[in-house]
Amino acid sequence: MIRAVAPEPARILLVRHGETEWNAARRFQGTSDVGVSARGRLQAEALARALRPRALVAAYSSPLRRARETAEIALAGRGVPLTVVPELAELGIGEWEGRLADELGEPYRRWAQAPLDNPPPGGEPLPAVAARVGRAIEAIRRSHAPGAPPAAAGEVLVVAHGGVISVYACVVLGLSLNHLWRLRVDNGSLTVVAPPGLLTINETGHLPP
Repeated sequence: MIRAVAPEPARILLVRHGETEWNAARRFQGTSDVGVSARGRLQAEALARALRPRALVAAYSSPLRRARETAEIALAGRGVPLTVVPELAELGIGEWEGRLADELGEPYRRWAQAPLDNPPPGGEPLPAVAARVGRAIEAIRRSHAPGAPPAAAGEVLVVAHGGVISVYACVVLGLSLNHLWRLRVDNGSLTVVAPPGLLTINETGHLPP
């Protein structure tokens, strides 16, 4: 008897946007709309080369400029449709946006160690971030799941932010959101989701030194 092999779920390629001048200065961005720097463009171009062998059928991006620019550079010349998803925006960090990490002192250190327990003033609650990001990625997954139209079957690119990817990884791995910043997600890195789990996290071998 020949058993039918169930088709594999679509892989989702989560990418953190290329570096910005604010990243380099350790200045909090949150929902501030900052574009990529010259180094960030190089990272996005390196990502484009790494993605060439992959059969991308669709791409999604945060609405923030640094993510959209990274996606547009990575997809240049491929004809892959790019959809902006508001729920993929970076987590809001309230009164800390635009400030340098080094000037915040002890409140920053407490937040870095246990962000769920020590939110920034006026910041977006991490459970709310986890809920909206989870909804967005689940909707993307369903759109490209087995049984979807053939044109929608394949790997999917999602360009977002360090906080967004780390929150999602914590949920998938069953970790407390207090572990958020212990998961390293570099600018331009690639994290591969193979539902219901993660295949890799923070791939950086394609990036320039």
